[in-house]
Amino acid sequence: MTMSCDAVMTRSVWSYNLESEFKLIRRVIGFFPFISMDTEFPGVIFQSHPTLRQPQNNYAVMKANVDCMHLIQVGLTLSDYHGNLPTFGTSHRFIWEFNFCEFDVTCHPHAPHSIALLQRQGMDFQKNRNFGVNIVQFVELMMISGLLCNSHIRWITFHGAYDFAYMIKVLSHRFLHMQPLLPPNLGDFLQLVKFFFGQEVYDVKHLMRFCPNLHGGLDRVSESLGLDNSARKSHHAGSDSLVTLHVFNEIKKLYFHTQNDLKKHAGVVYGLEML
Repeated sequence: MTMSCDAVMTRSVWSYNLESEFKLIRRVIGFFPFISMDTEFPGVIFQSHPTLRQPQNNYAVMKANVDCMHLIQVGLTLSDYHGNLPTFGTSHRFIWEFNFCEFDVTCHPHAPHSIALLQRQGMDFQKNRNFGVNIVQFVELMMISGLLCNSHIRWITFHGAYDFAYMIKVLSHRFLHMQPLLPPNLGDFLQLVKFFFGQEVYDVKHLMRFCPNLHGGLDRVSESLGLDNSARKSHHAGSDSLVTLHVFNEIKKLYFHTQNDLKKHAGVVYGLEML
């Protein structure tokens, strides 16, 4: 059920333990209001034109991709104001990784190079099909978990547009009775991000614009900050959500010295900025 990642254990969630893991999350959510999220999905099959990288165009391309593909994993790292993780009375700290059953690599749209990368990192797509979580059950338990529609929660991502997009797609379909598609325009999408995830959403990729000498993806930024990722399982949603939290906390400590310094950058999803 768990795999060691230094002193952190990844609680791997499948259909058989979905309810019990959400029960644990409900127990601790009041004490750990910072949630870092990462997702794994079948890549990108529609690309934006290099000269059309405006928020509305970025959203249209993202919507085309997300509308036709399925979520593979969601990683969640819960922490308190000081960056501590849940322990449940043991010496190990815990994060969560949810594995979903909907994606079928033999017939569903995907980017072959992205699938090959995930397979090289140990992803077993047949295991997901056989034992993964049903997305409808996941959404129903998410809605009563305290994770969503909660003004006390702060959500953290790294370049999180696609993370929020896949979550909005499944949440709005189940609870707002919308089609299993993203909203037709960017403004409506951002309103749903606020509705489900609240006002204090932090995209680390956006925060980096205000941090001198920080560039690139999650690995490069983490290395630039001197963080130890030796135990990281790259392209696993749980491990990536943990690294995202570590990067956020380090950036907060180095560059945003008061809560107000940080808060004025909340609510912006990198690449989809409507300021």
